Amino acid sequence: MRRAALLAVAVTAYMVAAWMVAPGFYDGFGPVQPYNWTCPPPQAGANLKPSSGHLDIKVIGGVSDANSAFSNDGQVVIGFLPGAFDSTGKTTISVDVTPLPTCPQPAGIRFVTNVYQITASAPLVKSANLVLRYSNLEPAPTDVYFASDPAGPWKSIGAAQQAQPFTIVTTTKLFGYFAAGYASASSPPGAVSVGGGQTLPIVVAVLIGLVVLAGIPLAILRRRQSHGEAEEEGDV
Repeated sequence: MRRAALLAVAVTAYMVAAWMVAPGFYDGFGPVQPYNWTCPPPQAGANLKPSSGHLDIKVIGGVSDANSAFSNDGQVVIGFLPGAFDSTGKTTISVDVTPLPTCPQPAGIRFVTNVYQITASAPLVKSANLVLRYSNLEPAPTDVYFASDPAGPWKSIGAAQQAQPFTIVTTTKLFGYFAAGYASASSPPGAVSVGGGQTLPIVVAVLIGLVVLAGIPLAILRRRQSHGEAEEEGDV
């Protein structure tokens, strides 16, 4: 119980210190901007619909340029290396990023991002890097999922271990439908979440509650002892 009390004090002191520093301290700890949902969760409040994106990649000497296609709100970015496409007979290659207007939730999977369709006018011959941004209003996803049709089947294409806060990164050699999420048969990442995976305040509250509850019996015992001593003094 002493450890719990020390941890609660330490976390509280850290939060107070963080509150007092310059706003730049929080850079990287939250989304750059609110997430734009196709189907917003109840806690999202005001919402803008997600954006699409378009890119034309030049083909020079039969080799496609390095470039990145992205949605206009920055929620999806897909990057291509030089020569990533089979550019036979082409001078440009078009890439489109389009949010799906519906929100499929396949069995066994919980999506925490919009579903995006990514198409191109030529197939890939090299893997492309795909980055999906997600919201702090949902548990962090563990995988990126792919399907050739929004009705499925959906399969995990994994995720890189390192990524910027509130982003998940993977690679793909196919175009189709993409979304980030986790296997719904297991507990959501981050265990308990309120307002989007913020577990720290919950842990602190629980620890403080345990400390308070642990102190109640001791306080009652001391009060009874004091009362007993007062009665003894009165009998003398």
